[in-house]
Amino acid sequence: MELSNRIKELRTEKGWSQEVLAQHVYVSRQTISNWETERSYPDVHSLLILSDLFGVSIDELIKGDVDTMKEKITKNDGKEMKKLYNLAGIETLAGLASAVLASVLDIEALRLLFAVLTGMFLTADFTTFHKMGQMQAEHDVQTYREVIAFMNGETLDEIEKAAEFEKRKVLKKKRIVALFLVLGIGLTIEIIVFSVLLLINRGYII
Repeated sequence: MELSNRIKELRTEKGWSQEVLAQHVYVSRQTISNWETERSYPDVHSLLILSDLFGVSIDELIKGDVDTMKEKITKNDGKEMKKLYNLAGIETLAGLASAVLASVLDIEALRLLFAVLTGMFLTADFTTFHKMGQMQAEHDVQTYREVIAFMNGETLDEIEKAAEFEKRKVLKKKRIVALFLVLGIGLTIEIIVFSVLLLINRGYII
C-alpha cells in the first residue's frame, strides 16, 4: 500500500515526528507507526484530517491503493470466505448431529464415540470462525469498504450507519457461535461423564 510511504514523506517534509503527527490527528504514536509500516490503515475520519493537515486531497493520499483495497475486499467476500462460511456451517451441523446421536443411542461405546466427535466438530467450528475473523482483521476489510464508499460519494453518516450495521451483524454471529459452543461443550461433558460412569458400573472400565 502506497499510503504508508506517503504519510511518512509528508510528515518528514513538515519536520514532524510521529508523536507530533499523532497529536494533530488525535491518535497514538503507535497508530501512526502502524500506518507507516502497513500494520493498519487509517479510517475515513483520519484520512480527512491527514488530507487537511498536509494540504493534499484524499485522492492524492490514497492514489494507487484503491485497486489494492478493492482486490482485498473481493478476496474477503469471494471464494475463500464463502468456503470458510460453508465449512463452519457443516461443522456446526455435524456437531449438533453428533450431540443428538450421543444422547439417544443405547450403546454406551457409541454414545461415548459421538460425544467425543461432538467436541471435535465444535472445536473445529470455533477454529474456522477464528480464522474468518483473522482474515478480516488482517486486511482491514471494513476500513477499506468505508474508504471506497467515501470515494464513491457516500456521506460519513451513511458510512457510519453501514459500519454499525456490520458490527452488529458480526456480533450477532459471534453470540450464536458462542451459544452453540457452550451448549455443545456442556452436552459433550455431560454425555462423556455419564458414559464413563456407566461403563465403570458395568465393569468395562476398572
